[in-house]
Amino acid sequence: MTRPPLPPFSEETAIQKVQAAEDGWNSRDPAKVALAYTKDCIWRNRSEFIVGRTEIEAFLTKKWETEHQYRLIKELWAFTDNRIAVRFAYEWQNVNGQWFRSYGNENWEFAADGLMQRRIASINDLAIAEIDRKFFWPQGARPDDYPSLSDLDL
Repeated sequence: MTRPPLPPFSEETAIQKVQAAEDGWNSRDPAKVALAYTKDCIWRNRSEFIVGRTEIEAFLTKKWETEHQYRLIKELWAFTDNRIAVRFAYEWQNVNGQWFRSYGNENWEFAADGLMQRRIASINDLAIAEIDRKFFWPQGARPDDYPSLSDLDL
């Protein structure tokens, strides 16, 4: 199984890979998202260390059970050969109704088949008022004409 685009990345293919990741995460389907990673993928997500698709799927299931109204935008930061760096922001609401915007950076490393074999994520959460939200598209993939992080000054 391969997951195009494959490394080495050009700017165009790196942007395609970032968009595919954003669309996958916005689906909030843990089983589908986990298929983008190698069976033995290594993650550092904040202070959690996760290894393999089974743990990734369990992590994402738990995440989206508590992060309601999740909407994510990713943006290419840099790329080379089989590595991509992205910055991202996502908005979500907790069970008590408090809104948050989470900001972060990810470093990705890909296997030759296009599956991600390493993901290192640093993330900070900022409580926001509902009036300060910026991500308003219907649940699912961000529409093509929706502003980027840079367009939103985030």
